[in-house]
Amino acid sequence: MLVVAILASFVSFLDGSVVNVALPAISAELATDPDQVLGLQQWVVDAYLITLGALILVAGSVSDVYGRRRVLWWGLVGFGVTSVLCALAPTGAALIVARALQGVAGALLVPSSLAMIVSAFTGAAQGRAIGIWTAWTGTASIIGPLLGGVFVDTLSWRWVFGINVLPVAATLWLLRGVAEGERLGGRTIDVRGAMLAAVGLAGTVFALIEQGRFGWASPVVWGPLVVGLAALVAFGVWERRAPDPMLPLALFERRNFVWGNVATAAIYGALYFGMFVVTLFVQQVAGYSATAAGLALLPVTLLLLALSTTFGTLAGRYGPRLFMTLGPVLGGCGFLLMLTATAQASYLTQILPGVLLFGLGLAVTVAPSTATILGAVRPQDAGIGSAVNNAVSRVAGLVVIAFAGLIIGPRLDVEGFHRALVVTAALLVVGGLVSWAGIRNPQRTPT
Repeated sequence: MLVVAILASFVSFLDGSVVNVALPAISAELATDPDQVLGLQQWVVDAYLITLGALILVAGSVSDVYGRRRVLWWGLVGFGVTSVLCALAPTGAALIVARALQGVAGALLVPSSLAMIVSAFTGAAQGRAIGIWTAWTGTASIIGPLLGGVFVDTLSWRWVFGINVLPVAATLWLLRGVAEGERLGGRTIDVRGAMLAAVGLAGTVFALIEQGRFGWASPVVWGPLVVGLAALVAFGVWERRAPDPMLPLALFERRNFVWGNVATAAIYGALYFGMFVVTLFVQQVAGYSATAAGLALLPVTLLLLALSTTFGTLAGRYGPRLFMTLGPVLGGCGFLLMLTATAQASYLTQILPGVLLFGLGLAVTVAPSTATILGAVRPQDAGIGSAVNNAVSRVAGLVVIAFAGLIIGPRLDVEGFHRALVVTAALLVVGGLVSWAGIRNPQRTPT
């Protein structure tokens, strides 16, 4: 079960990051206007995150109602099919549509897989299992640029998507040996809430990305923005009235769940944006090859593999508050170290020190954070609890990336890169401060 949960989540996390290193090659082939390069790059990333973030909540309810194994199977099949569509996309528009469909399938994977772990393990064993899951799935988010770079340089950017078929097939084969878990009766699927969330996110993100091309005064920008914000407000109102909401407000009565997700928004917004910007900068400005750009971030992968399980275990023993505070602050300092980077971006002196410190901070943070947030919900709410946490992280990433044009400028250069580093570091530090202020260590039972 643990292997299946890791592999199922791995493909979703991997695809969220593997594409970053392929963005220059994708835009070189599919962008028809040089001024639209950054916009296409943002959309290739955010089209996936929009549907993933909007539907991952309702997918958590779906997994609780219809069974986690069954939902996981459909998610894997859908992910494999849409990955092939991405690989064969003839135009930028076709790729964006395929990426959005891929996000729909990806939304079915993470809540089901993580809920399987939470329902199967308890106590310290659960903390260790989540630490192992975090190490491997978190590694997928960082190892993606390396795999993508190799495919871009030796084959084509299209293999970045086509390669997903292999882990999907392997996971489907292993899934045969996993029993269907208990289903929760009496629950319904909040279709209206899912539609409002999708429209709200899509309209808002569309406006943030396209304002750089059309300007805020254009109805092409403010029209979708108004519709998106109205849909988000309607979503909040509906969730208070819905008989079985996709976002149960009762979850937010638990302190660690609330503050943990606020910290998640800041930390993962920084993670997605930071990796997006660093990967583009070292290729488009510093002239790294796609493979070299992926290798530049490999130390983060190694640190996650080596340390995530350890810090997950330590957090289970001593409490997560300190780890969730110091980890993001260390990561923020890592990005500030990269402010020394020039247009040449010397790896050993200007990039590597910051990457190492960021990797250490991430390893300290991720497993304690995940265990704390999921430990705050009842086991029968594990599906929706993990879905909320994953939705928060994806939505935070897509919103911050949507602001890339405002932060960086129309084209990426050294000054824009430095501004992006400061914003990323600030978000990480905010995540650490939020954790210190809001997270409470569980009371230890006397022995």
